[in-house]
Parts: sequence; structure tokens; C-alpha cells
Amino acid sequence: MRKDREKRNTRLLEIFGLLLALLWLSPFYLMIVNAFKTKRGIFEGVLGIPVELTFENFVNAFAELEFLKSLFNSVLITGLSILIIILFSSMAGYALARNKSKLSGIIFFVFVAAMLIPFQSVMIPLVAIFGQVDMLNAAGLIFMYLGFGCSLSIFLYHGAMTGISKSLDEAAIIDGASRFQTFWYIIFPLLKPISVTVAILNTIWIWNDYLLPSLVLSEANATIPLKMFYFFGQYTKQWHLALAGLTIAIIPVIIGYFFAQKQIIDGVSEGAVK
Repeated sequence: MRKDREKRNTRLLEIFGLLLALLWLSPFYLMIVNAFKTKRGIFEGVLGIPVELTFENFVNAFAELEFLKSLFNSVLITGLSILIIILFSSMAGYALARNKSKLSGIIFFVFVAAMLIPFQSVMIPLVAIFGQVDMLNAAGLIFMYLGFGCSLSIFLYHGAMTGISKSLDEAAIIDGASRFQTFWYIIFPLLKPISVTVAILNTIWIWNDYLLPSLVLSEANATIPLKMFYFFGQYTKQWHLALAGLTIAIIPVIIGYFFAQKQIIDGVSEGAVK
């Protein structure tokens, strides 16, 4: 009786998981299927499979997006932002965790409280200040991402530092290592699981961000999300080109995950075990 109940519960969970998977995959189905349709074909039927496959949408979308240029801009901005966020946030988390004082506690509290401040509330003064110092460009955008991304990252690194014994620092200092050498060669490698988590969270946010780059970047430095907006005008929306462009845009992400999946899975798994 108990075994039959367990089997029934297992089947129900499998059915529920299958339904969730279909629900999660449905937007990808709609995107890929309609990317091969003409503009008229999309309005005739969104859910149906295209009668005639057309690759003209992909050719036109690739040209309209200036895909290689916008891809380079997205990869450059995202990659540099992630590297800087990981470097500075890990050092800040290490310093705040190892130096216990009222000042470090106040600074940590400020970083945590900053996570509650919505970007829209500081959007206009931020752009005005950076415009006065002529920093409305890719470098200024990366610096802004450091400011907005370091709060959560420092919080994660600070929490991870509590699980690393201070005896490692003391042993390294006794052996003649400086504070920076202790962090870089001893502590930072132990923070790999958190670094992977920080990289994943910030990559998803920065790669898909539209609002901040739209305020800062010129058309020459536009990223893929900015270029995608050009398919949606005031009086018309080119859904056939937009969906084809989205299909092209996710290919680099899939390829990047394919090559980095071992590091991502190892980092996440190691962090879960710890």
C-alpha cells in the first residue's frame, strides 16, 4: 500500500514537472516558430508551425542589428563589468569581514541598505553628474555597473568569508606574505563558488539591461538589447525581424554556457556542498 502511494506521488510529481517544463519552454517555441514566418504569417497564426520557412528574417535582422558590432559591445561591457565587480567586491568583502570594528559594520550596513534603493530614484541625478564629467560612454557605464552591482556581491562575499578560518591569514602572514598576497593567493581561490554565483547573477542582469545603457551609450556603442528596440517603432512593430533577432541573440549565450558549463556546475555544486 505504501509503495503504491509512493509510486502514485512520484508519477504526479513527474507530470507536474513535465507541465512546468512545457510552460517554461513555451516562449522559446513561440520565438523560434514565428522567427521563420513572414509578418503576415505571424498575424494569421501565432501558435502554428510555418507553412513555408523563410530565412530572410534572419538575414535582415542580422544586418539591422549590426550584430557583430553590437555583440562585441555587449561582450566587452559585460565581461569587463563582471571582472571589476568580482575583483573589488571580493576585496571589500574580505576587508569588512576580517576587520571587525564599528566603522566596518557601518560600511557593511550601508552596502546592504544600498540594495534597497531602486535605480529609477537615482537615474536622473546620476546621468546628470556623469554628463558633467563627460563619462556618458562605455567606461562610465562599466563604472556605474560596479556601483550598482557591488552591494549584493559584497554581501555574498562577506557571508562566504565567515566560513573561512582566520588561521589561514595568520599562517600566511607568519610566512612573510603581505595582506594582498594573503588575499590573492590564499583566500580568493577559496571563494570560487561565490565568484561563480556573483558572475552568473551579474551577467544575467548586465547582459539583458536596457534602461541604463539607453541613458548612457551612444548608437555607436549600442548593445544587443538597445539594438533590439529599433524593431519597435511608434506606429509599427516588426515582430518577424524582432523574433529572428532574439533567436540570433541567444545563440552566443548558449555557446558561452556550453563551453563554461563545467566551471558553472562545479562552482555552484561546490558552493552547495559548503
